Parts: sequence; C-alpha cells; structure tokens
Amino acid sequence: MTLMNAETYRESLRQRKPLKVWLDGKQIDNVIEHPYIKASINSVALTYELAHDPELKPLMTATSSLSGETINRFCHLHQSTQDLMSKVKMQRLLGQRCGTCFQRCVGMDALNAVFATTFDMDKKLGTTYHERFKAFALAMEKNDWIVDGAMTDPKGDRGLRPSEQTDKDVYLRVVEERADGIVVRGAKAHQTGAINSHQILVMPTVAMKADEQEFAICFSISADAEGISYIYGRQPCDERKLANDEASDIDSGSSCYGGQEALIVFKDVFVPNANIYMNGETEFAGTLVDRFASYHRQSYGGCKVGKGDVAIGAAASIAELNGAAKASHVKDKIVEMNHLNETLFACGIACSANGSKMASGNFFVDPLLANVCKLNVTRIPYEIARLLQDIAGGLMVTLPSARDWLNPETAGILEKYFAGAAGLDTRLRIRMLRLIENLTMGRGAVAYLTESMHGAGSPQAQRILISRLANVDEKKIYAKALAMNNSLETVEAAIRAGLTKVRGGKKV
Repeated sequence: MTLMNAETYRESLRQRKPLKVWLDGKQIDNVIEHPYIKASINSVALTYELAHDPELKPLMTATSSLSGETINRFCHLHQSTQDLMSKVKMQRLLGQRCGTCFQRCVGMDALNAVFATTFDMDKKLGTTYHERFKAFALAMEKNDWIVDGAMTDPKGDRGLRPSEQTDKDVYLRVVEERADGIVVRGAKAHQTGAINSHQILVMPTVAMKADEQEFAICFSISADAEGISYIYGRQPCDERKLANDEASDIDSGSSCYGGQEALIVFKDVFVPNANIYMNGETEFAGTLVDRFASYHRQSYGGCKVGKGDVAIGAAASIAELNGAAKASHVKDKIVEMNHLNETLFACGIACSANGSKMASGNFFVDPLLANVCKLNVTRIPYEIARLLQDIAGGLMVTLPSARDWLNPETAGILEKYFAGAAGLDTRLRIRMLRLIENLTMGRGAVAYLTESMHGAGSPQAQRILISRLANVDEKKIYAKALAMNNSLETVEAAIRAGLTKVRGGKKV
C-alpha cells in the first residue's frame, strides 16, 4: 500500500503523459514548473507531507475498510461519525497551513457519494456498478491518488433542461455506445486541482428526467487520457508570481501556496466499461448529486475555517504592527471574527456528529445540517474578510510595489513613512498587508471567498435543500397541537396522529 510523501507525489505527476494545458493564450510545455501551477502543487503536497508527521498522522490517515491498510484520509470511506468529524478537523488543519485550497476534498467527497449510490443502484436495478467502483476505490487507496471530482457542467442557457439546449455539449454526455465502453463529449467547469490530479471522477451535475439518459453518466478516467484538455482559470493578481524574484515573493502575499481551477474539455473521450458507474440510470442521478453536495457542503465547515484562522491571525498581527492592538474596537472585532469562524466549525462538526450509516456501510452526514453549514459559509467568510480589511486599513490597497522597497532611491522614503509601531519590523508589516490583500482580494480570495459563495452549489441550492429537508409540515403539527389544547395526553395524541399523515401513514 502506497502512502506517498510530497516528493513522490511530485514525481507521480512527472510520470503522467504530457497534459494538454492552455494558460493565458498559450499551451504550456512544463506544467509542473509553471509559477501558477507550482504554487498549487505545493498546497496539494501538504496533504501528503503531513500524513508522515508523527503527531498529525492519526488525523491525516485512516484504516481502510476495504483493505485494512493505513491510507491517506483523503482516500477513505467514512466508517463512523468520528471519521466524519476527523475529516472536518483535517481540513481545518490544512487550511491553517496553506491559507488556500489544497484541492483534494472534492475527490474524497465524490468517492463516498459514488460508493453509496452504486450500492443502491445495484441493489434495486441488478447492475454491477458497485463492484466496478469498489475496484476503483481500492486503486485510489493503493496508489494514493488525487482524484478530481468533476460535477459542474457549463450548463449553457440556465432556463433550459440539458435535453433542450441548442448545443447539448454544454452538459457532458454520451455520444456513442460501444460493446466495450462509451464515448463522451462535453466539459466540466471550475475544476479544483484538475491539472494536479491523477484521475477524474465524473458525475452528473443535476437530477435528470427519464428522457435525459445520455447526461446521466458517472465514470472515472485518467487525467492524461487521450482527448482530454485543460484551460487554466485565471485568478486575481496571479501575474505577481511570474517574476520569481524577491519583489514577486513579497507582493504575491503568499508566494509558496495557491489554489487551482480549470475547464476540462472532453473531446470524444473513450471510457471502458470497467470505469463506468452510471450510464443512463436517470432515477439515481439526483441521489448522487444530493449526496455529493451534502458531503462537500460539510467540507466547507473545515477548510474555510482553517483559512479563517489565518485571516484572524493576520488581523491580530497587523493590529500589533499598526500600533492599534490595544484599541477596544479592534479587540471587539477580533472577538467577533473568532465567534463567526467557530460558528462555521460548529456547523461542520454538528452535521458530522449527527451523521448515519448508509446501506453501503459508509457514513453520511446529516444533509439538513450540512446545507445549513454551507449557507452560513456563503455569508460568514465575507464578514470576517470585511473586519480584516477594516483592521488592516487603507494601506492594504494603496501600498507601493515591493520593487520600490528594493530600489535604493525610494527604499529609505518608504521605510520612513510606512513605519508602524515603534520597534517592529516595517518589512513584516508590508508582507502582512500583502497577505491580507491576497486573502480578501487576490488569489487567496478565490479559495476563501469566491468558493465560499459558489463552491458546492450556490446559496439558492442550499435554500432549496433546506426547504425540502426541514419538514415545516411537521413543525406546524407541533404548533397546532399546542394551540388547540394544553393537555399533555391530547397534545401527544394530536401530534402522533398528525405525524402519521406527514410521514406517509407509517406508525410513529
């Protein structure tokens, strides 16, 4: 069983066939060493490096339910509510260490969602998808793969169903059935860590109707497979990394680590039967989408909290460097930032602790609480970022370039006029301001803020699930029973009679 470290991970990327990657209008020859991509690889490498840390290994690894071997937790099928909580704690830890996206959560969440859904499909339909997928899960563990969970389609005209689109390729679909497999065409957008992955696990993006079988497709494919290409997503301030010098290092805000998103294009890609886990079973497409979404919405109660910890640390640090750490309003704002951040963590832990075992044997989060967690994530990080910018001050966005600090003619002037609290390092103050800019406006804001809004589904998607799962009709029964009679026996009788109706005639 392979438990890769950071260097063996990097070497595994070098061993792939050359990827076809486009960035800024050019095809990249050396993907591994490009300044944008190299920083994102460093973030992924942490998930391997920390798995070998004696103190962190219990959190970063788990015992496989399939092989009994010690594996990286990102390859694990959750076997208990403790596993679900450990996942959230691991994600917080990694967010603290890199301050950005470490790109491995989507594959872990897809792994668990597909595992459970293929089990249910086989049981009801008599298919053999689950055994196929179990083989993939074992290979993922054995090789310690990064798996890109690919769900989001470009979608075209959002007012139309997949089958109604003028160009049907805006939803990835099957365009040819063969005896030995299928041919697919389309694209997957916003793909986190796609270029840093070993495998792609494709899932449908929405619930499908009975006549939309060509779009109800789930499969795995090597990231370097024939017919797959990538167009790299640009991020704010990413060009600051290109110079690869001292000024670039300062102005980047966080030059070592970065996130990654890309458009994956499938141009008539062949997928063998052994790698297909859904092919036209439309009734299970929505189930898979909802399960994956709930797992991934739970994830945000960990990773965004870790980034929030960095934001709080930056707020406290810049307050000291500005000479404002003792101001009561600054102290109050930092308390509020902590309160908000721990609220998110509480949501992530709650939906994990209230999870339950599925028929497949792996554990599922409480979907209602997972959606509450993610809906909070669409708001709270923005407030934390606002408070961070408030404490930092206007210099964060008007600060001269690091090249002016390194220029002998202007360095002394800037050192004189941008000095902060007496006796503290002015250069550290500058670096801290650049970090704050990165977290709230630059490359780091993609992972901390933009993903908080739209990653794992937009706020409206969470509201729909909360509306569906909250069971307001049941709550109305409690209120009506109390309003009509305060006698305990009659209230209980009314509640039980009402619940029988709400829950489809089943005995309560």
